[in-house]
Amino acid sequence: MIKKVLISAAGRGSRMLHLSKDKPKHLIETNGKPFLYYLLNNLKQAGFEEVIMVVGYKKDFMDQFLAKYKGEFNISLVNQFDILGEDRYGTACPLECVRDLLQGQSFLSVYGDNLYSVEDLKSFNIDDEYSYVAGLPHQQPQNYGVLRVNDKGLLEKIVEKPEKHIGNLINTGLYKFTTEVFDYLDKIDISPRGEYELTDVINLLAKQGKVKVKDLKGDWLDFGKPEDIEKVENYLNNNA
Repeated sequence: MIKKVLISAAGRGSRMLHLSKDKPKHLIETNGKPFLYYLLNNLKQAGFEEVIMVVGYKKDFMDQFLAKYKGEFNISLVNQFDILGEDRYGTACPLECVRDLLQGQSFLSVYGDNLYSVEDLKSFNIDDEYSYVAGLPHQQPQNYGVLRVNDKGLLEKIVEKPEKHIGNLINTGLYKFTTEVFDYLDKIDISPRGEYELTDVINLLAKQGKVKVKDLKGDWLDFGKPEDIEKVENYLNNNA
């Protein structure tokens, strides 16, 4: 059984505009609690016992959050800015920060601004030799990373925001990784947008036939824009 979870929560979340000016977007409140609380609560209900959270922007607020909820969750914080500096950026950076902590074991990986059902989180507790990516059919796949899957259910490639239609199964940012993921971290180059991309790491794994795709059965909520606050509140009210 997998017990550990990596939560990537180092960024500000500029799409939240003024709402993330004085604190990380993960701590913007919905229904009286920070959004991050609901992600952690679902992870706990799904059976994951230890959370390693990579933080950076306004870390003091994350420290305060940790102090407030230390009785409910087993969380340790890792400061990405201390390890990599503030100029190195991208979705692969949190993995660089926890390489020594998680080397040699499988773990779940999520972003701190995404919410998944308890059932879907449970379904990703798969302790086998494959890494997994969560897919979800979407009506506007061109706005996301699209998963190309072969007839054996193996990932061929993640194509970011494709200009031509190649499918409607999108990447939702929920992963289960084996320790092999760390072997490919140093093999990626900086992307055209100046970042170190986790999807580039996953694509290298996929070339070796090491990544399976698993469809989500429940809801997926992205907490990225001001209008998402009401969406999350409505979801919480209807799924209490």
